[in-house]
Amino acid sequence: MRLALKHQIILAPATVLLLMTLLLGFLQFTYWDLSVKRQEARRLGTAFIALAEADLAAQRIQTMSSRLRGNREIEPHTLEELDELYFHLFASTQRIFELLPISEENANRIRKSVTAISPENGFDADRIFTAVVGLRPEFAKLSDLVQFGREKLRDVHNQDMDALVARTAFVSIVVLGASIILGVFLSLTFARRILRRIQSLSESARRIAAGDLSPPPAPAEVHDELDELVVSINRMTERLIQVVGTEKLLEGAEEERRRIAMDIHDQTLSDLSSVLRGIQELKNGDACGSQAVQLEEDLQRAIANLREVMDNLHPQTLDILGLGAALQSYLERNLTREELPEYHLYVSPRIDSLNLRRNARLALYRIALEAIHNVVRHAAASRYEVCVDCCDDLLTLAVEDNGCGFDAETVLAGGHRGLNNIRERAKTIGAKVTWGPSRFTTGNRFELALPLVAGGDRR
Repeated sequence: MRLALKHQIILAPATVLLLMTLLLGFLQFTYWDLSVKRQEARRLGTAFIALAEADLAAQRIQTMSSRLRGNREIEPHTLEELDELYFHLFASTQRIFELLPISEENANRIRKSVTAISPENGFDADRIFTAVVGLRPEFAKLSDLVQFGREKLRDVHNQDMDALVARTAFVSIVVLGASIILGVFLSLTFARRILRRIQSLSESARRIAAGDLSPPPAPAEVHDELDELVVSINRMTERLIQVVGTEKLLEGAEEERRRIAMDIHDQTLSDLSSVLRGIQELKNGDACGSQAVQLEEDLQRAIANLREVMDNLHPQTLDILGLGAALQSYLERNLTREELPEYHLYVSPRIDSLNLRRNARLALYRIALEAIHNVVRHAAASRYEVCVDCCDDLLTLAVEDNGCGFDAETVLAGGHRGLNNIRERAKTIGAKVTWGPSRFTTGNRFELALPLVAGGDRR
């Protein structure tokens, strides 16, 4: 199963980070054991100091009690000194009990000796001397045990440090080397695969941009973002083929209309004008005056009809004066009769200043006429409005009426030629069309939205 593109990108750094995390965990565990031994050494060192303080206090108490044995009179400062030494002895003994794991029997023996030394039990030099003599060997035993433990820990610590440094250095080098090699391998593998697929897509896009509309092969299944991009390019190419085909068809039709209009102008109108001049000369005579007048009227009507046909085939007003003037001219010439619905036309002054392409301008004109004729022929409306506006780099064309209305989706599904022509023409210039309810009580609103780029140029 192929990994998603984002997973392929983060796999190499994620693997390296995982190995680094495992290495840090190993180092933490290794140094944790060393930390425990250091704490044990500090505890034994503190216990050794407490034993030394306790033994020193006991020694001084032993010296004082030995000197005072047999003396009945004791000076007050001697009692104060003895009381202070006992306080140090008692405090040191309590710290020893807290720091060292002493058996209950030895602890009771030490407590009994310390209690016997207490000045609160009265000053008896013989009792104090005897208690101190029994207490000091206990301190000596404990001191020897603590010293032995410290020496053992010191040797183990030195050995552990050497082994630890060697082990951690070896493991760190191995893990770092493996991380670098694995990270580089994964990065190159996935980067080469991704780059190869991107280059293929780039070649396909370059080929499509050059005019070769053959899409890249679509994947059987979509596994990642690049597969989605391939599918999107395929769909885009298919739609581009449709749009280009439709655009070329419409351009060909418009070009043919323009050619026909030029032929009519250059040849047919010229011939009719020559006939008209002959008739005018005939009219100036006396024989066929009334008949010549009738022929003149017929020919003038035929010329007017031909001019209207030419204008419908390719409106010259659109090329000369612009979209707004062409729409206004058409409406005034053809849709101002009393039996037709009333109309209102608004064209923004910005429209004619836009640098629209010729085919976009012509498509907008044709779409507007088609939408207007749909209103006149099918809407049974008494009023309609045509609005061409430009706002925020978006050109909008709207035709809104107060007629009977219709459901655009149903009509489009039924193959209505006029609405389908509007939609196909809009596709050729990259515009979107919608039909919806009118702002009048009844009727429909047709709207076309054409995105513009900076400066009003179409892409």
